[in-house]
Amino acid sequence: MEFVYGKEETEYLKETDPLLGKVIDEIGYISREINPNPFSALVESVISQQVSSKAAQTIINRLLTKIGRITPDTLLDISEEEIRECGISGRKIQYIKNIAKSAKEKKVDFNSLDNLSDQEIIRKLTRLPGVGQWTVEMLLIFSLGRKDIVSFNDLGIRKGMMKLYNLEKLTKEEFINYKNRYSPYGTIASFYLWEINNKF
Repeated sequence: MEFVYGKEETEYLKETDPLLGKVIDEIGYISREINPNPFSALVESVISQQVSSKAAQTIINRLLTKIGRITPDTLLDISEEEIRECGISGRKIQYIKNIAKSAKEKKVDFNSLDNLSDQEIIRKLTRLPGVGQWTVEMLLIFSLGRKDIVSFNDLGIRKGMMKLYNLEKLTKEEFINYKNRYSPYGTIASFYLWEINNKF
C-alpha cells in the first residue's frame, strides 16, 4: 500500500515555500510504502530504533521467517531466545513483548487508533516502554498515513532543513516556524527533506 498524496499538497508547499518548491520540481513525485497494520508497524518501528534501515529490514525478515506474521499472539508465543537469534537486543525484546501484551489485553486498541488525533495517538502510545515520540511519529506517517508530521527528533529531517535553507545550525524555534509553514502537509515536506539529506 502506498502513502497517498498529489498535486494539491505539492502545489500548496511550492506556493508557501519556493525553495522547497524548486526541490519538489527537481525530484518529482516520491513514492512511499505504508504498512496499514498499526500493531506490526509499531513493533517494526521499535526494532528499527538506532539501526540502519537496511539492518532493520534484515532483522524484521528474520523475525517474519520464524513467526510468519507480526501479531500479538505470534510475539507472545515465541521465546525471548528465538527473538534474540533474529538480532534483536534484550531491551527491545522486552519492549515488543510488552506491546504485544498491551494489545492482547486491550490496554491499547490498535484497531481504533485511526479515530484519534495525532496528539492523542502520541500521548497514548508513548506511555508504552520503549516507545518515544519519534517512533510514534513514524507510525503516524508510515502506517496511518497522516499528512502533517514533521519530526524534530528525526536527524535526517533536521539535516535536510539545514541543507535546504543553508543553515549552520537549526534551533527548535526555527524548526517550528518551518513546520508551521508546511502545515497541513508537513509529511509531504518531510519526504522531500529526507531526499535532500540523502541526495545533496
